[in-house]
Amino acid sequence: MKLLVTGGAGFIGTNFLTYMSNKYPDYEFVCLDNLCIEDSVANVKYLEKLHNVRFIKEDITNEKYIDSLFKQEKFDAVINFAAEVSVDHSIENPNIFLHTNILGTATLLDACLKYNVPRYHQLSTDEVYGDVSLTSHKKYSEKATIHPSNPYAASKAGADALVQSYCKTFGLFTTISRCTNNYGPHQSYRALIPIVILNAMHNKKIPVHGTGEDVRDWLFVTDHVKALDCILHHGKKGEIYNISGHSQRQNMYVIKTILNILGKDEKLLTFVQERPGQDHKYSITDRKLRKQFNFKLDYTFERGIKETVNWYLNN
Repeated sequence: MKLLVTGGAGFIGTNFLTYMSNKYPDYEFVCLDNLCIEDSVANVKYLEKLHNVRFIKEDITNEKYIDSLFKQEKFDAVINFAAEVSVDHSIENPNIFLHTNILGTATLLDACLKYNVPRYHQLSTDEVYGDVSLTSHKKYSEKATIHPSNPYAASKAGADALVQSYCKTFGLFTTISRCTNNYGPHQSYRALIPIVILNAMHNKKIPVHGTGEDVRDWLFVTDHVKALDCILHHGKKGEIYNISGHSQRQNMYVIKTILNILGKDEKLLTFVQERPGQDHKYSITDRKLRKQFNFKLDYTFERGIKETVNWYLNN
């Protein structure tokens, strides 16, 4: 089986390729990434050590190149991790997110359709559903109406809609997954947990948005890629699958947990203004995933955060 993994040198893509390469040594993986995030360059050096992973530096919006690649390679499946993901950057420059997240997805879908690729999977986010109040017990299922709060989430929602349209209109075999906040090895220093770890290691100030009471559902990246493996091989045509970490924690709890592991003082904390349109709490149910695949998480938050801190200390 030959898979094209776009955005494969990013945080989740790197962990996915590592997991899949070891589990399926007879598979062939082509990792395509434009390396727009500097962390990805280090990830490529790591991925090149895997015997069945081949790297290509290119952008998914390059229609001419994508067409020639699909014509030459004959992929059995495409899994699209490639995306602009920073909420802050999406507020500053929404057009970049529309270009990559929607037009890039369209380029891949067109190539899959033209060259009869049997499977296409789209990585999405729980942020497309919007938030709930901090006191709410509501959980969004895959059938919930989407209410994205920022240009990043809106661009991902647009891409999801495009994927669904290609399934219904053209009969393309597609699946979509919407995950909660990931953490673990190889994550960009721009994300909350790496920022806290790295700043604390160097005794630098740690920014806390608002009061630190916002809640996220933390999913260890290895559990995420295990779920993606299930969906890729057994997911049903046209379906959306939520992936939850079942670890809702306030941001302040996460920050203090890391400081405690590192033996650092809370005096490092500095409070900063919330971004416009800030989502306060995400909440989804992944009952479909668990029921359809008998899926179970391997990591609690307590185990995952300790392994994550240790990885950054050693790397």
